[in-house]
Amino acid sequence: MPRSITILGSTGSIGRSTIALLEAAEPGRFTVEALVANRDVPVLADQARRLGARMAVVADEAAWPALKAALGGTGIELAAGAAAVEQAAARPADWTMAAIVGAAGLRSTLAALARGGTLALANKESLVCAAELVLRTAAESGALLLPVDSEHNAIFQALAGQDPKGVEKIILTASGGPFRHWDLARMATATPEQAVAHPVWSMGAKISVDSATMMNKGLEVIEAARLFPVPESRIEVLIHPQSAVHGLVQYSDGSILAQLGSPDMRTPIAHALAWPERMAVGAPRLDLATLGKLEFSAPDPVRFPALRLAREVLQAGGGAPTILNAANEVAVGLFLERRLGFLDIAAVVEETLGALVAEAGTPLALGVDGILALDALSRREAARRAGMRAKVA
Repeated sequence: MPRSITILGSTGSIGRSTIALLEAAEPGRFTVEALVANRDVPVLADQARRLGARMAVVADEAAWPALKAALGGTGIELAAGAAAVEQAAARPADWTMAAIVGAAGLRSTLAALARGGTLALANKESLVCAAELVLRTAAESGALLLPVDSEHNAIFQALAGQDPKGVEKIILTASGGPFRHWDLARMATATPEQAVAHPVWSMGAKISVDSATMMNKGLEVIEAARLFPVPESRIEVLIHPQSAVHGLVQYSDGSILAQLGSPDMRTPIAHALAWPERMAVGAPRLDLATLGKLEFSAPDPVRFPALRLAREVLQAGGGAPTILNAANEVAVGLFLERRLGFLDIAAVVEETLGALVAEAGTPLALGVDGILALDALSRREAARRAGMRAKVA
């Protein structure tokens, strides 16, 4: 039987890579239940037609007229709005890609998990903000949760068949981003164009800035602590500019198992899409002889304070990760709008945490509505802190 697929965030970089894999697969292996986008109707409509999707949804209700004009009469079920996104996520599907960026993806992620089946998680923010809810929902429905981030997928592969009791530590790798060799004075002058010019990966603007600040790695440390059987103190981060080794697991006997591959998101997506089998991917093959060397170094905590902040919120627990994520999304957005300096991103996050963390409850006590309310409060506080910095500047 073909495997039915839903893609939440089909027009983003992860969604497009997933669709490329579906189209390259042998005919009849997959069918598409639903495609969900924010507001990019032309791309969504083209995807829905090509794949024969049963349903197409836009989260932005203002995009509904355009969606109806583009796909009306095709027989594809159409809908718009936040409730429609959740309904699409809850439709019967064997495999769901959760790739809506940010806290906005939380409700649809939970809806897909509550339905059961397999959830490929590319929306790390759902685990950062609401790990207890996400994992409890998956356990109650029997859903299988597979990590799609290249680093977590690498760790998942390196842990396969091994006794978790023998795990000594987990190592996440980071390219170091475009500012790996910049000093603080130069980083203070960084522009959005420089920050999104990632030296290795092709990603969206927000994720690219997170890579430049290394906040993406901080979020990944939080995610790894939720997904894998080790505490935060045994999760290590190493700068690896070649981006060939995506993750490593060190065992109690001293052995280290690593997953290597070309820096192409189609590889971890394909691993989750075909799990527990493998499928062919047209990504470039890693040629170790041509690569020549693998370099590793420790990240600089002074130039990249986001890693410290992530570890601090893990230790604080409760709603602290929600505050961190929300404040970071606001600060990055203001930086991309040229209303905040690059180094101010981490500073705004730290100030917002200092103002709110003592009052934050736990995700299980808060529930989804409470988590999203804390997210909204954190966004307002971050915007206020950023505005104060802009006035001083």
